[in-house]
Amino acid sequence: MKVAVMGAGAVGCYYGGMLARAGHDVVLIGRAQHVDAIRAQGLRLDTQSFDERVRVAASTDAHAAAGAQLVLFCVKSTDTESAALQLRPHLAQDALILTLQNGVDNAERLRSQLAQQVAAAVVYVAAGMAGPGHVKHNGRGELVIEPSSASDAVARVLIAAGVPTEISDNVRGALWAKLILNCAYNALSALAQLPYGELVRREGVTDVMRDVVAECVAVARADQVVIPGDVDAAVRRIAETMTTQYSSTAQDLARGRRSEIDHLNGYVVRRGAIRGVATPANRVLHTLVKLVESNARATAA
Repeated sequence: MKVAVMGAGAVGCYYGGMLARAGHDVVLIGRAQHVDAIRAQGLRLDTQSFDERVRVAASTDAHAAAGAQLVLFCVKSTDTESAALQLRPHLAQDALILTLQNGVDNAERLRSQLAQQVAAAVVYVAAGMAGPGHVKHNGRGELVIEPSSASDAVARVLIAAGVPTEISDNVRGALWAKLILNCAYNALSALAQLPYGELVRREGVTDVMRDVVAECVAVARADQVVIPGDVDAAVRRIAETMTTQYSSTAQDLARGRRSEIDHLNGYVVRRGAIRGVATPANRVLHTLVKLVESNARATAA
């Protein structure tokens, strides 16, 4: 299968690398520092079970997606529309666009920009870029994808490549479940610059998480979302299974980049306002992260 990865950060490099390692024709589209390193030395896929350099094509230009049957759409939620516009002239008409992003509304936003089939996916992986062209996998790696005409075939390809994958009729609920995990951990990990395992041992943190989760669940119910599984158990499991992982928001703030907080706690605040559900804990976390971001930009300027 010919696969293009739009947004070759940690998530894109991990899943693209796994597919390339399995023999698929993969191109990673990302920033120059990673593209240059991958072209020179291959992608270093540093996982819990192996550490290998995988030969894979890489480009900084969206035209590299031409002819791809599958596009893993992995850009930040803040860049969804702009990246879609870059891709649009180059996409094959029968391509499946699979969104591997944080947040719950990216598939809808993509469908407003693209004629191709779009399927949402929920991503459960702990990974980070340890250096140019070097993805460090810290745990998990499952995908849950919504049904489409190509989902069965894509799921088989992913499973054969070592990526546990299931198809679900309730991806909306699963996306909300993932959003709740992100809302519980991302901002706090970012503000404290602590990994999950250490974060939950700090005084008052689990109490704040409990408040955040309760607000998220209330907003989801008001939006008539059916959240699968035990939310509280899932929140506890993150700290147990991803002890050394820093949130993507923490990584963004550490690098002086704009985070996705508007699409995480900020999204819950906006939906809560529409539905008449109070979200003070999410509002405070959203505001604090935005303050850190604005201070970083002011300092850089």
